[in-house]
Amino acid sequence: MNAALPSSALERAEQQARLVRALREVLPAHALLWQDEQTQPYECDGLTAYRERPLAVALPEDEAQVASVLKCCHAMGVPVVARGAGTGLSGGAMPHARGLTLALAKFNRILAVDPLARLARVQCGVRNLAISEAAAPFGLYYAPDPSSQIACTIGGNVAENSGGVHCLKYGLTLHNVLKVRGFTVEGEPVEFGAEALDVPGLDLLSVVVGSEGMLAIITEVVVRLTPKPQLARCIMASFDDLRRAGDAVAAIIAAGIIPAGLEMMDKPMTAAVEDFVHAGYDLNAEAILLCESDGTPEEVAEEIDRMIAVLRASGATGIEVSENEAQRLRFWSGRKNAFPASGRISPDYMCMDSTIPRKRLADILLAIQGMEQKYQLRCANVFHAGDGNLHPLILYDANDPDQLHRCEQFGADILETSVAMGGTVTGEHGVGVEKLNSMCVQFSPEEREQMLALKRAFDPNGLLNPGKVIPTLHRCAEYGRMHVQRGVLAFPELERF
Repeated sequence: MNAALPSSALERAEQQARLVRALREVLPAHALLWQDEQTQPYECDGLTAYRERPLAVALPEDEAQVASVLKCCHAMGVPVVARGAGTGLSGGAMPHARGLTLALAKFNRILAVDPLARLARVQCGVRNLAISEAAAPFGLYYAPDPSSQIACTIGGNVAENSGGVHCLKYGLTLHNVLKVRGFTVEGEPVEFGAEALDVPGLDLLSVVVGSEGMLAIITEVVVRLTPKPQLARCIMASFDDLRRAGDAVAAIIAAGIIPAGLEMMDKPMTAAVEDFVHAGYDLNAEAILLCESDGTPEEVAEEIDRMIAVLRASGATGIEVSENEAQRLRFWSGRKNAFPASGRISPDYMCMDSTIPRKRLADILLAIQGMEQKYQLRCANVFHAGDGNLHPLILYDANDPDQLHRCEQFGADILETSVAMGGTVTGEHGVGVEKLNSMCVQFSPEEREQMLALKRAFDPNGLLNPGKVIPTLHRCAEYGRMHVQRGVLAFPELERF
């Protein structure tokens, strides 16, 4: 039977004591945290606007301990929230007030690199960039490259189906993961996918990747490795008009060109990153496009010429092509450092993550400019233009409750506008707690019920990461009542389903 939600500090303390006693039987003392000063660092992920303290934090060191912890929590009816590096931006790893945070940072070993099969077998806590570093001696690398790749873990990438600046050509996490191993909520071992080209039965790997820790706990991942291209060059194109820049993105794809990377930054973001990394950006441009080509020298030369022709025809006011690897990396340094650069110009920011059809890029940017006036908050925009994945960074001060409220409204407005333009509420950051209300906008009650049915098939009691991703009928009804005021619900307590 599930434990009741603590209604007082005393009840919480008693429940915490029961959980700690039980976990002490399966974990060494140094692998279990429960005092406030110990659990405080785990109270949120990269979405710092919402915080919660777990009853305890477990830091298992091997799969046997993971299985034992899950069996213990399942028997006690205690919710479990998995956590990697805590770099997520949607609150997916925010703890449950009556649950356990299962921190998997110690699962950080690269188990094998097979250059002939072009794959690597790694534990879930291995950093994204560390995989490429291990594969580099064999002329290989791991293609998905989120901006947080120096810190984010492959387990977190699997949970969110992360992308990166090169996802247009090389795909998201789903397209680069062959197999995952982990445990069910009952602590039973389970595997999805295979190292072969196909696997018999249902394609459950596609279900698990992007499931945000709601279906299973992943401990090991087999990833596909990609040969390093012989050459890569990057075009930096400036535009004096947002619509021309947006139309240029659509024109490149329409010309049959699939760049290795196709990214866009607006003027406020360009100013922020240029002051931070000095990448050589045009500060007078209303928007900048970064268009990368990779492959053999002959392929790159031809593709660069074709992209330059499209960019000029689209109205680019300035075009610069990287002459060497150092300059290419400098062009990308601004895009890769957009988030830390934003942190230098604002006490806090909330990064949204919607997607829209490429042809609507200018429309959404102009709409966001109108929202800046409406909510009296600044917004800097950077996004994976090639696949229409937006990352507007709304700048605010979390110490001002009114600014936080307006920031929430601003974010909800962006997501709803994206859906109205034919897009979705998330591309790679996940739903977590941040986009629960917006799920009510995009999906019908029948569609949400099917999502819940899948969740119940894996986790009948709703113990894995409860209160995330899939809104309840009650939450959506409440959101409908508040929708006229465009209000956004807080999260005083997370619902079970």
